[in-house]
Amino acid sequence: MLRGYLGLCLSGNKARKLTHSAYPRFQQWQLCHVVVLLGLCCSNFYGNIANVETTGASERTAKPEGLSYAGVAASEKIAERDLKNMDKYKETIIKVANSKCVPPSVVAAVISRESHAGTALKDGWGDHGNAFGLMQVDKRYHETHGAWNSEEHIKQGTDILCQSITDIQKKFPTWSEEQQLKGGISAYNAGTGNVRTYEGMDVGTTHNDYANDVVARAKFFQRHGY
Repeated sequence: MLRGYLGLCLSGNKARKLTHSAYPRFQQWQLCHVVVLLGLCCSNFYGNIANVETTGASERTAKPEGLSYAGVAASEKIAERDLKNMDKYKETIIKVANSKCVPPSVVAAVISRESHAGTALKDGWGDHGNAFGLMQVDKRYHETHGAWNSEEHIKQGTDILCQSITDIQKKFPTWSEEQQLKGGISAYNAGTGNVRTYEGMDVGTTHNDYANDVVARAKFFQRHGY
């Protein structure tokens, strides 16, 4: 079956856009594996983060960081502060993200928002002992894997993120890829059920700004090699 699919993917030695909407018979993970096997760049498989709209961090997120301003500038400043520690995991983040066809910048941004690249954790735990590791996997919903800063942990967190995006794709099939990507980021924090409209997707997330803040941070990390 995949052999026939590979033939569909290539036309005149040029790879077509491989998306679940274009090839609904295949699961998202199957499409991703095909992209990886073909040796194609797959960082935009779920959409181009550079094209995702964002209002950045809210005042509720920015103020505890000691910032007197909010918005994209606040998100970028927070990401900039996390960059040195994030770079400790850069190679692993890129490796894992590329294997899952998700933008490395988005994984880095989630890590920044969730744990400040690990600096906000106590013995690897946060959220009053309920969330584990760089990506703050919630033990109430998932069995945690690996050490708090391990490749195994980042794989688990990225898998959860990819599943969130896929769930949003199914829930909102008419949204653009970039809208679905943003919705999946929101769902990573508050669940797919919390995403009801595009404009209001962050209502109910932490500080009501999760996806907007993460997207703004992701654009920063993308500019810094992620």
